[in-house]
Amino acid sequence: MQKLKHDRETTTERLVRLVRLFREDAKEQGFDQIGFTTPDAIPKAGSRLQEFLDAGYHASMAWMEETKERRANPSVLWPGVKSIIMLAMNYGPTNDPRQLLSKKDKGNISVYARHRDYHDVIKGRLKGLSNRMLARGKEHFDADIKVFVDTAPVMEKPLAEAAGLGWQGKHTNLVSRELGSWFFLGAIFTTLELPADTKDVDRCGSCTACLDVCPTNAFPAAYQLDARKCISYLTIEHQGPIPLEFRSQMGNRIYGCDDCLAVCPWNKFAQSASEIKLQARDDLLEPDLVGLSQLSDATFRKLFSGSPVKRIGRGRFIRNVLIALGNAGVEGGNSQMDVKAIEDLLSDSDPQVRGAAIWALAKRAGKTRFMELKQRSLMENDIGVLAEWIKGETLCT
Repeated sequence: MQKLKHDRETTTERLVRLVRLFREDAKEQGFDQIGFTTPDAIPKAGSRLQEFLDAGYHASMAWMEETKERRANPSVLWPGVKSIIMLAMNYGPTNDPRQLLSKKDKGNISVYARHRDYHDVIKGRLKGLSNRMLARGKEHFDADIKVFVDTAPVMEKPLAEAAGLGWQGKHTNLVSRELGSWFFLGAIFTTLELPADTKDVDRCGSCTACLDVCPTNAFPAAYQLDARKCISYLTIEHQGPIPLEFRSQMGNRIYGCDDCLAVCPWNKFAQSASEIKLQARDDLLEPDLVGLSQLSDATFRKLFSGSPVKRIGRGRFIRNVLIALGNAGVEGGNSQMDVKAIEDLLSDSDPQVRGAAIWALAKRAGKTRFMELKQRSLMENDIGVLAEWIKGETLCT
């Protein structure tokens, strides 16, 4: 009996030491926070996800419905998992990204997408950590490990909250006392039974800054997000024309929106990204809208090689750029040059580009020029684009 007790204590001591070493390794790999939890630590996640789906807040993201069982319960995703390690890596900007919203002739790309695709960066670091962890413990433990970064049906935010990394704020994103709102999450699942950390607590208090700043009122209530109204969803996930009621509110946001993150008071503790691969590229800090509108498929792919922007494709991206050009107005720079750039895209092969060009033209060219160009609609065979010509007449000034 005493021998069995001794063996258990020895195993516990070894696990504690392994956790300590793993924390040290995580810091060396560039992670800013690390926490440990268990697969049964998010019992309410399933019901909350179902409420989100029932309300239709997931918009066209059908994969959320299709993977809801695995998403709500990590043990369904991988029955062998005993512990989950959550890690955070800071990608904070050097200044408030909302400052760019006043520069109407520039495109505003979400901070997280101004550099290398975080999936590639973090997954590589997680694999390196996992290999080191297995190497350290192979003398004592027979363990398996799986790593996940955003693309698998894993509810990273509730798990990170359970692991003590932060809490889900009223904008539904995770907030950290140390990192503010600017950080990526990665997960390591393992068959090892590791000691769990204490769950963090909600520290939002009475603050509603993130809800109040949203340009499209995408939060029906605190801790709820309706993706159908969210600019991040509309510019990235949504295919086809942007709903008319949200185009003006988009401003010059051409990929994502950071407003609810940037306004969070907890960002006073945030620091700019130290990982060189997550620091913003100079050419994506304030890109010129007219220049972006002229990208071909090949030049689009070249410009955004290695960037998450690339995955939405040239058509969706140019659609967003055209909305921004329509919102720019004469204060946005050379009006004549802008209108010429818009006109050039009326004959684009992609109907979502042609449709967005019509809307932008209606906002920028004046009624006389718009009606002259409307003659092109006689050659149009796409119903959606034809509808844009009709709606455009009412928008002209």
